[in-house]
Amino acid sequence: MPAAPKSQNLGPWYQIREPLWQGSEVEIRRGVPFTLLSPYWQMFLLGDGAPTRHLQLLTQSEIVVDVIAMTPIATDDDLAPPEIALIPTPRIRRQIWLRSASTGEIFSHATSWWSTAQMTAHLKDPSLPIWKSLHQKHTELYRDLKGLYQGTCPQLDSTFGINNIPSVYWGRHYLLWHGGTPLTLIYEIYGPNLGRYLGPSSLDA
Repeated sequence: MPAAPKSQNLGPWYQIREPLWQGSEVEIRRGVPFTLLSPYWQMFLLGDGAPTRHLQLLTQSEIVVDVIAMTPIATDDDLAPPEIALIPTPRIRRQIWLRSASTGEIFSHATSWWSTAQMTAHLKDPSLPIWKSLHQKHTELYRDLKGLYQGTCPQLDSTFGINNIPSVYWGRHYLLWHGGTPLTLIYEIYGPNLGRYLGPSSLDA
């Protein structure tokens, strides 16, 4: 029996669709050349810590979550990374901005996919950062990085304050595991303004 067609009517989620560079799990574990991604950016993107917590420490500002969409997708694969197959159905897609409470500066766009049951159990307040919600319950997590990307996403340029020419972004996707079970699949894109705190994203050859 042929596979069911992928739905195209669930609304957009943002990703780096045509990467200029893409890293495998092997490269993520090994690290990438500093001429491509600086040590500080690698510590941020390839480390095990919660990005909201890292942003809070970097900026000395509370980081708030703006939830822009909560979309039930049932059994659809949503054109998501292949690891979505590990998230039980029915599923829900959550899309957010991460921004500074003090300056309004937007640092990241994130899309996550949850089973409806897991979201109900672990993310009772969707407006809280994931790490805060899970920390309140003393939930142990393992961050399993699957993909690293450099490329453009013109749909986000205006939100990140980019004018005229498409900006180059860094993105990644990963699974969060809890108790040997995948809890959620997350895809994040980071704006170039993060360079104010981490320095340039790459070092000259």
